[in-house]
Amino acid sequence: MTEAGVLTENDRVELIGREILTVTPQKSPHATAVSLANEALRAVLAPNMHVRSQLPLAMGDDSEPEPDVAVIRGSIRDYRDAHPRSALLIIEVSDSTLAFDRRVKGSLYARERVAEYWIINLVESVVEIYRDPTEDSSARFGWSYARPNRVTRTESIPLSFGGVVSAADLLP
Repeated sequence: MTEAGVLTENDRVELIGREILTVTPQKSPHATAVSLANEALRAVLAPNMHVRSQLPLAMGDDSEPEPDVAVIRGSIRDYRDAHPRSALLIIEVSDSTLAFDRRVKGSLYARERVAEYWIINLVESVVEIYRDPTEDSSARFGWSYARPNRVTRTESIPLSFGGVVSAADLLP
């Protein structure tokens, strides 16, 4: 749509389930949490992984979300010609979009078999951890996560691909 002139490079949108959704402007706590997550993850990642922030993932023919943070296998240059199709971990920072991030994006990421999906919940100052994607006919994309868990500021989060991150390092 950008090539056809319908959208400009300045338009902040995501393609989710064949719908073009406007991305709302970030408030300071949101931007702070994105930066904190980037720093915390970069400190524990293996050399064959990297962090992408607010960049597209090519998820099927119907979705190209731009998660706040994604941990991707491989090097940055591996994706010069095409966006990654999945991630090891996806993080969304959420306040006003909390229900959407849980229901819609959670179902999309589960459908694409993203092993770990976290929501940095700014409203309650917790990190919601979602693991084990499983089929769920009641979910938007037919998938959901089987094991949700809430982590408070005083707890640590072990990563399925190695390493540990403190919830306090993620929350503004």
